[in-house]
Amino acid sequence: MPKKEHAPPVKEIRFGRVMALIWANDTERGTMHNVTFQRLYHDGKEWQTTESFGRDDLPLLAKVADRAHTWIFENSRAEEKAEAA
Repeated sequence: MPKKEHAPPVKEIRFGRVMALIWANDTERGTMHNVTFQRLYHDGKEWQTTESFGRDDLPLLAKVADRAHTWIFENSRAEEKAEAA
């Protein structure tokens, strides 16, 4: 079975090594957003990502989560206004 191609994230928010990727999903109720979180780390030769966060990563994770929430909230309101017009 061929691998399904995914659309790129609609927004990336990054603080240092921690990032949030915001994904748009079209549904019957309109566009819904989901967020995934990743941490970058260097594995000798290459950069890798993980979904595991250490104690010192948590403040950055909170910041990117807050920014992701704000972005989704603001963009959802913009879409609602555009549809009403």
